[in-house]
Amino acid sequence: MSYAYTPGLSVASATTVRSVRRLPLVGEVVSEIGNQVKAEDIVAKTDLPGNVRILNVANLLSIEVAEINEYMLKKEGDLVAQNEIVAETKGLFGVFKSQAICPTDGSIESISQITGQVLIREPSIPVVVRGYVDGTVVETLPEEGVVVETYGTYIQGIFGVGGEAVGDLDVIVDNASSLLTPNLIDDSHRGKIIVGGSMVNLEAIQLAIEKNVKGIVCGGISDKDLHDLLGYELGIAITGSEDIGITLVVTEGFGQIDMAQRTFDLLRQRQDMQTSINGATQIRAGVVRPEIIIPFEETESTKGAEVPANVLEIG
Repeated sequence: MSYAYTPGLSVASATTVRSVRRLPLVGEVVSEIGNQVKAEDIVAKTDLPGNVRILNVANLLSIEVAEINEYMLKKEGDLVAQNEIVAETKGLFGVFKSQAICPTDGSIESISQITGQVLIREPSIPVVVRGYVDGTVVETLPEEGVVVETYGTYIQGIFGVGGEAVGDLDVIVDNASSLLTPNLIDDSHRGKIIVGGSMVNLEAIQLAIEKNVKGIVCGGISDKDLHDLLGYELGIAITGSEDIGITLVVTEGFGQIDMAQRTFDLLRQRQDMQTSINGATQIRAGVVRPEIIIPFEETESTKGAEVPANVLEIG
């Protein structure tokens, strides 16, 4: 059975779109108002603190916890390497020493005379936020990110999985009713966003992943294929963080459903243009819909076609 949904999703051939590009925590904004940015450009960056590893030195050396500093070879703040000796006993005649070996690269965060433990902080994890779309920085969010404004085609989907992806658009079916099947996918689609018609099946998605396709846009997908793709029931969770090697945007619903003709025609008109998609979906409070953004230069002929679009909170 097919389930179509018509919640009044946005389909705009030409509109102004603003994308909020925000770090997950405080960091450095590297773009300024007025900067022209590309989708792949870094606009903000930060470092996520590394994980903490606990090394029970007192236990390893069989010493009293209050004596830990006497046996430490490193002090708080020192850098350490995996398998490096961080503490040891003097042994007997210089031999038979007990040693505490560092389990990871990182730094000594604390040495406790209460627990006899050493906390080792793993190296920080660099995090960057990219432009996502070609456009202009129109606002900066101090220590958080920027707002990028672009002009182009904007289409919302009904459901998606996978995060942000950017690639050239390639409509590989003849019409909005056509199935997207494995025989239509080949090596030429590497790095692209491919468009089907009424439905994509699991075999086609798996082949697309194998061929390094960036994303798929189609009218529908079966709930069974979605389950088999993810390996679990999705439920009501927020999507977008799935690590499946591809981004999927479904425009109509579950099952075999023809893509809306207007949507299909718009995508076909934008053949070979750079396209940004995001599968993130949230259907409860603070609704988030998957999206397709295809930037292009605003001209006198396109100004009259503009349809207002809401500011987008992305990432």
